[in-house]
Amino acid sequence: MIYLDNGATSLRKPPQVRYAVADAMTRCANPGRGGYGAAMAAAQTVYRCREAAAQLFDCDAEQVAFTSNCTHSLNIAIRTLVRPGAKVVVSGFEHNAVTRPLHALDAHLLVAGRKLFDWADTLESFEAALKTGVQAAIFTHVSNVFGYILPVERMAAMCRERGIPFIIDAAQSAGTLRVSLRSLGADFIAMPGHKGLLGPQGTGVLLCGRQPEPLLMGGTGSDSLNQKMPDFLPDRVEAGTVNVPGIAGLHAGLRYLNSVGTDRIHRNECIQARQCAEGLKKLGMRVFSGAHQAGTVSFIPGGDCEEAASVLARQGIAVRAGIHCAPLAHESAGTLETGTVRFSFGFDASPEQARRLLRAASKLPPFES
Repeated sequence: MIYLDNGATSLRKPPQVRYAVADAMTRCANPGRGGYGAAMAAAQTVYRCREAAAQLFDCDAEQVAFTSNCTHSLNIAIRTLVRPGAKVVVSGFEHNAVTRPLHALDAHLLVAGRKLFDWADTLESFEAALKTGVQAAIFTHVSNVFGYILPVERMAAMCRERGIPFIIDAAQSAGTLRVSLRSLGADFIAMPGHKGLLGPQGTGVLLCGRQPEPLLMGGTGSDSLNQKMPDFLPDRVEAGTVNVPGIAGLHAGLRYLNSVGTDRIHRNECIQARQCAEGLKKLGMRVFSGAHQAGTVSFIPGGDCEEAASVLARQGIAVRAGIHCAPLAHESAGTLETGTVRFSFGFDASPEQARRLLRAASKLPPFES
């Protein structure tokens, strides 16, 4: 199978990831719940992962909180910054993991920047929204549907200049693009462990630039006499037993990234994505590509997108079709009624994957406007 759905999860992972998971399941007990060898091994495993994440994301180890996924991380961050009914600015390409928690809080949303691959539009619209008295800003680093890399450094600077707290959704950028908590100055940066970071499903990270409000309450192995959650990180948002085998696997993925370099992975993904985008255009598909694009591309063939994905799947090509849990992004791009077929390269991107995709796509009918 040619796996091109890394925007959903990195199915292919370095072998050391699964070895680390298996080792933790046989060697590690519950971290912070005992002084014996197996408990200490668990605590050391978790802390080493924090250190590796801190190295990659330019922060202190204590600012790295482990969650179950990026959605979990975003919910903690949003519940910390956004009060019910607050005015919040978001980009035009947000995932439901951002918009649904905001709707649950009855937040008043200002959508800034609707044009794909257009930094000028994104920045102009975002700046205008910030001037209206918003209480918080939330924006994705990379669109999960179209691979559009937003100008987050400049957006972050605008927020800092106005003293507006902000959250960055790094679900599609962590592990491929530079993400620095220190230089961005974000209040929170949320990310999954199972995509670009090459860890197992059920792992997530929340980088905390400020004290978060707990989403869950319970045991932390620390400050046990206190009936409130601890007031220090990361314990404040890590109630209950963390996913030690998953974190061990995530640590192995982070070590791989720190050794190989995210710039190299990003460059390789983008080369293959651009070649596929050009090839699909020649086949008559409607392709969404442009400047500031990562290794994810959406296209529309003739006929139904879901059926097109099934045709590709029967030829051994794994892609995703539909709305991709991001109706706001499709609304911005004008594809809400049709959805798209999306392919997203991973750390193992290769010319052979690109050739196989284009060969299979040649059997799809061309797009008819």
